[in-house]
Amino acid sequence: MNYLNMSKPELLKERGALLKEYENYMSKGLSLNMARGKPSPEQLDLSQKLFDSLSSEDSYMSCDGFDCRNYGGLEGISECRDIFSKILETEPENVIVGGNSSLNMMFDTISCFMTTPLYEDTVAWYEVKDRKFLCPVPGYDRHFGVTGYFGFEMIPVPMNEDGPDMDVVEKLVSEDSSIKGIWCVPKYSNPTGITFSDEVVKRLGALKPAAKDFRIMWDNAYAVHDVTDTPDKLLNIFDECKKNGNEDLPISFCSTSKITFSGAGVAAMASSDHNLKVLIKRLQYATIGYDKINMLRHARFFKNYEGLLKHMDKHKELLAPKFSTVIKKLSENLDGLNIAEWTNPNGGYFVSVNVYKNTADRVVELCKEAGVVLTGAGATFPNGDDPENRNIRIAPSFPSVDELACAMDIFCVCVKLAAVEALI
Repeated sequence: MNYLNMSKPELLKERGALLKEYENYMSKGLSLNMARGKPSPEQLDLSQKLFDSLSSEDSYMSCDGFDCRNYGGLEGISECRDIFSKILETEPENVIVGGNSSLNMMFDTISCFMTTPLYEDTVAWYEVKDRKFLCPVPGYDRHFGVTGYFGFEMIPVPMNEDGPDMDVVEKLVSEDSSIKGIWCVPKYSNPTGITFSDEVVKRLGALKPAAKDFRIMWDNAYAVHDVTDTPDKLLNIFDECKKNGNEDLPISFCSTSKITFSGAGVAAMASSDHNLKVLIKRLQYATIGYDKINMLRHARFFKNYEGLLKHMDKHKELLAPKFSTVIKKLSENLDGLNIAEWTNPNGGYFVSVNVYKNTADRVVELCKEAGVVLTGAGATFPNGDDPENRNIRIAPSFPSVDELACAMDIFCVCVKLAAVEALI
């Protein structure tokens, strides 16, 4: 049944049937939340033994003899730098381990460059009055919030099935020196779940920006977050940039927020010697050192990178059925109607759905009234402005499988009802 081929009487009949189904859900008084990619309680329980990883009197010394209870260690302890260097595919000496939030490290990085010139012959970004940032869309709302906060004009760049449209990116950055960076979630991108292709990563590494201080903000948040047995592979951005003499272009970020405890994990960033020198000069005035006890706790819990990967296999066991449920429900309810399309990612935390044009806000409203909370329509675009009003981000991780199945049934009814209303 293709909704686009239905006559008005057929659409009116379909709307009547959908309203009855919708009212039935309304009567249940449900309260289900799929607004953000929060780990479920079962996922958090996987890391409960973190609390037992430091217990003996001599357990506060790092592997190189640093007392983690004391001041110092600005770049983080060696054990954690080693683990994060393997996640981010670089050398440990090019890693800074921070607090619990990679978003905070991204914010601080932009803040640093706002007031500190990256080179002697450049100016601080706040002096660039028409400063701009490239924002692949749909994308991560909190990225857009950071650059919006610092007064950047955010330029949407279309996301293709293999990453940002590089024809657009190359043209813009080569012609406009006021463009200072691009946001990237390169593996299992938020919200589409796609992974940048080798070609996209190579073209990013070979960029020739008009701005010498242009930076690639490489948020590799889902580097180890596979949910299938056929995980995506991501090319190493540092290697590709180095091949082209662009060592300073990328600044990579990640954290254990969706690996251990989302509110008490450990974050890290990695970049070139030059970029880290600029950032550490600012950082030494901001802190004498992040929480090294928490770093040591994580290092002892994982033991090494291989231990972290084994831990992620446990997450996969919990998340895989949820992603399967979302895709199954979308296929069962919406296939063939010609009013929606969706991604089917191999990892990450989200499924991206494009509903019928100009109905995303209506779908979110209908879902909320039926007791299902979703991320707001437009959130995946700068300033909340989705020009086609189509994209909705589904976050399957927090509800149980049964709750998720119910929520997706409601979601699909709302997608159909909003489309029928629009077509009528």
